[in-house]
Amino acid sequence: MAEIIRTVMPEFGASGPGFAIMDPEVDAMTAAYSVPRSVYYVVEADGRVVGGGGVGPLAGADATVCELRKMYFLKEARGTGAGKSLLLQCIAAARSLGYRTMYLETLTGMDAARAVYEKAGFARLDAAMGTTGHFGCNRFYALALEGEREGS
Repeated sequence: MAEIIRTVMPEFGASGPGFAIMDPEVDAMTAAYSVPRSVYYVVEADGRVVGGGGVGPLAGADATVCELRKMYFLKEARGTGAGKSLLLQCIAAARSLGYRTMYLETLTGMDAARAVYEKAGFARLDAAMGTTGHFGCNRFYALALEGEREGS
């Protein structure tokens, strides 16, 4: 996944400080998602990893808030429905882990991803939540997890 993250993020101008590409967990994904109340999924096509995404506690927030983390897909996997499927899987996982709110950060230019988030019921926020250190992101969303299924 580190290779995918380092391939995808620069495509959207997100390659320097203030973006998830710089997070230490990029080089230690297994360790980062082995902590309680965290999960990470990979998406394969023809036996090759083409994307992934996960859920974990939002740094600097209370224990009811999780973050959708490191959800990226290679070009070949975009537009296939894999993003929507993975997002719904992450939402279900967050609910089963006892979270009440899912938060995510993204940026202008990731329009297709933002459309998937909005269709799933994420509401746009005016400011960041938590302390992710992703000061390069300029679009913030949250989803209440207490309701029925989102994203139809």
